[in-house]
Amino acid sequence: MQIHHEIAALRQMNLKQLRSRYAELFGDGTAATNKVWLVKRIAWRLQSLAEGGLSERAKQRAAELANDADLRLSPPRERATPEVAALQTETAVLPFKHDDRLPPPGTILAREYKGATVQVLVLRQGFEYQGHMYKSLSAVAKAVTGSHCNGFHFFKLNPEATHES
Repeated sequence: MQIHHEIAALRQMNLKQLRSRYAELFGDGTAATNKVWLVKRIAWRLQSLAEGGLSERAKQRAAELANDADLRLSPPRERATPEVAALQTETAVLPFKHDDRLPPPGTILAREYKGATVQVLVLRQGFEYQGHMYKSLSAVAKAVTGSHCNGFHFFKLNPEATHES
């Protein structure tokens, strides 16, 4: 009957207390942070200590299953730290597809917005606005307005926009 009280008490423990109890029962600490898992593992250990654990037949069957299981032939890859990942990253220049709605490189697009004139230089592979490079007109429009909007519409480069007043 005492084991039921111990298991019930586990649910009231905080993570630090559960880790401590785990270390007492298993003889080794854990880095686990999942409270539900810790409660289940500790409860299992308490029950196995109180009632004798698995039978010999169950242990043999588990060993058979483990022998028949597909084994991993290669160890798992080590996860790269951000520093190592940065060294392994390759930078590639993506082709810039020219849009027929754009004027030729070197053209300055100008638009009035909230009482100020916005000027953007069209480049071969992007756009320059206030000394910063942008890869799309929409990115420039977002920098200007603070919210996403279609760059062609913002700079009135859509054929439909030219017919509007």
